[in-house]
Amino acid sequence: MVVPFLTLYLTEYHHFSIAQAGLVMGLFGAGAIAGGFIGGKLTDRYGFYPIQLITLSGGGVFFILLGLMKSYTLICVFTFLLSVVNESFRPANATAVAHYSAPENRTRSYSLNRLAINLGWAVGGGLGGFLASINYHLLFWVDGLTNLCAAVLLWRLMSRPGSRAATHKESHDEVSNSAYRDKFYLMFIFFVMLFAMCFFQLFTNLPVYYKQDLFFSERFIGFLMALNGIIIAFVEMILVYRLEGRRSNLAYISIGVTLCSLSFLLYNFFEGGHLLATMAMIVVTIGEILSMPFMNSFWISRSSANNRGQYAGLYTIAWATAQVLGPILGSQIAQRFNFTILWWSVGILCVMAAFGFAYMRNMQLKVQRR
Repeated sequence: MVVPFLTLYLTEYHHFSIAQAGLVMGLFGAGAIAGGFIGGKLTDRYGFYPIQLITLSGGGVFFILLGLMKSYTLICVFTFLLSVVNESFRPANATAVAHYSAPENRTRSYSLNRLAINLGWAVGGGLGGFLASINYHLLFWVDGLTNLCAAVLLWRLMSRPGSRAATHKESHDEVSNSAYRDKFYLMFIFFVMLFAMCFFQLFTNLPVYYKQDLFFSERFIGFLMALNGIIIAFVEMILVYRLEGRRSNLAYISIGVTLCSLSFLLYNFFEGGHLLATMAMIVVTIGEILSMPFMNSFWISRSSANNRGQYAGLYTIAWATAQVLGPILGSQIAQRFNFTILWWSVGILCVMAAFGFAYMRNMQLKVQRR
């Protein structure tokens, strides 16, 4: 609720400059990277249950405190601290999904988790806009209280796991004791970061392109953004159920990333229009559905119960880093050159990531044949 409106809150309510607001968002991204690392380490050491409980509670408190800060320096400090605590939740939560699911339905479990996140963003964004129109401080209080409510629900409804980690016997090939020494996984993380830098253009620079170059109305831009969530909500679980286990995770990831690349390149191949934008959004959403759930399944297959937090942490760091770099670099390319150059750059970078995943798939097949 807070994050989508944080820039507006800083510029409209506090009257900070766009550059100052950009620094705050950069600190949020830096905190997310640190949170991914810290959360992964703590999850492996103390378990996913207490880390989820602490980060949900701490995040709720920090959201409320951030809304009370007045000076620019304190806002910067508390934004960073909030992000560290809040993003430390992700590795613990990803590890929890792996723990409570079985190997044969793990990809679907992550798809269900993605569905919950997308619904949360949709409801939170809509409600956040309504609250911001009344009073920006309501955003921080409601976001903080929902975090605290989630912590209470976790404590009351989810029993603390015992030795359940040993109940599922999972097969792991080439599993390293440390995620940071697993070269094959580090290669995967690099290609995930490349793809994520491209994917984040969807919600940052692409709406600007719709408005400035294609002259779409805000209503139609909202429809395109909503279309992504609607397709995910109605299609992803069914499609993943049909596909799970039929081919390797890397094969699906490579296909999905290729489709995402095609969706960005479509804007340069054809004249812009409402139909083209709708088609491109459908293509990128199908690419997202084919890639992201299977990315989660891949990192789980590389991990074991004692190092899963590290693997989840690195995966979180890859996305957090891309969330910082992608929109900044994309906006610089669009401003210094034009959107045509941006879509060529994004499309080519996405193709490179797709080839990278395909290369990893071939490496995996060679190892399996030995």
